[in-house]
Amino acid sequence: MHVAVIGGTRGLGNWIANFLKKKECQVTITGRNNLMGEAIASKMKLSYTSDNVKAVSQAEVVVVAVPIEVTPQTIKEIAPHLQEGSLLVDVTSVKEVPAEIMLEHAPEGVEVLPTHPMFGPRIRSLEGQVIVLTPHIKGKWYPKVLKFLESEQARILETTPEIHDRMMSIVQGLTHFAYICIASTIERMEVDIKESRKFSSPIYNLMLDMIARIVAQNPYLYYSIQTQNRYIHEVHETFLETFNHLKSLIDDENQEGFVKAMSSAAKHLDDLESALGRSDKAITALNAEVTHLKESIGQEVGLRHMYSQKIHIGVLEELNPDFVMLKDRNKIIRLKLSNVEVLTAEEIRQWKTDNIPLKTFDVSVIFPENSKPDLIARNIEKIEGVVQAKVIDVYHGQQIPEGWISITITYQVVDSELRREVENILTIFGGKIR
Repeated sequence: MHVAVIGGTRGLGNWIANFLKKKECQVTITGRNNLMGEAIASKMKLSYTSDNVKAVSQAEVVVVAVPIEVTPQTIKEIAPHLQEGSLLVDVTSVKEVPAEIMLEHAPEGVEVLPTHPMFGPRIRSLEGQVIVLTPHIKGKWYPKVLKFLESEQARILETTPEIHDRMMSIVQGLTHFAYICIASTIERMEVDIKESRKFSSPIYNLMLDMIARIVAQNPYLYYSIQTQNRYIHEVHETFLETFNHLKSLIDDENQEGFVKAMSSAAKHLDDLESALGRSDKAITALNAEVTHLKESIGQEVGLRHMYSQKIHIGVLEELNPDFVMLKDRNKIIRLKLSNVEVLTAEEIRQWKTDNIPLKTFDVSVIFPENSKPDLIARNIEKIEGVVQAKVIDVYHGQQIPEGWISITITYQVVDSELRREVENILTIFGGKIR
């Protein structure tokens, strides 16, 4: 399938282009900077053109992923040139205006689907991600899109453009505005963030990370979100009124009024038990990997860089609040702790199987006949550096003393020196190497 991503050189558009390329779509991206566009297309093995009209005229699906403020004019530019039977999608954070313009300018026979992926370009997959669909008419493309998103385990929400924009005025408009206000206040007060974290509760750390996640994004995008949704002005006014009301209660030392306001807000949030449970899980998750790493110093660990996806495996030499140091042979690898995730033992084993030339050995060992061969093999597999171990033969014969059995185990290792360690462990288990 041929897909054109208008604005596919950066941000979410670039993520979509790369994602669809991996799904074996023929992808063309467009952008304003020819040098950048050609370089990105070459790296991603995609097609590039600076001509939006040319790109859409040959595509079965067109995805508009340009900044919010230029989305209307971009749709007006390209929509008349889509071929009959094609699909036109936009992925901006507001839906009312793009939906109206797509319906107005798309030719007969072109299906339109205003869409809002509720995530940014830092995610690795669609699994668990919310995608809002606001179809006017569900044509032949709609069930195909639905089936594809469901196969990727995305969470799909269907609504109208108006309801979407009203909700986004809170979900994005209010939260972003409040977070940016907090970040700006901290800056104006010249607070040393690293120092403040030493005094922090888990909630403060989590909040700082959420705020940093917002303010580290493209500020032009966040300005557009605040200005292009017509319902956000009312939200700003209500936010300021609420701030001033609460401040006056504190200034007037009105404890009863403050308690009443806070209790009323809590009651409106509803299902506080579930909210506490979810936040407890988030806090626990923040500490779980660090705890695991602390317990793994001096042992082999595997780390995946969250953004490059590169995997590093080595002996954990050192861990501090900011960095983790691995030793891979004679090389020390220093990684930022916040940018890595810990691999499971199975993930490490699979990576070694896929990336390291393994050495295979067979060993025959005599054990008492009441021994459990599979249990012995599983314990061999737990030895650091052993990728796989399994029983291939259990033998009772004339050459084996009465009351004993011969167990043959085949195992794979990353280093042939481990053969000696495997045989030593088998001996410790009470076996006799044949």
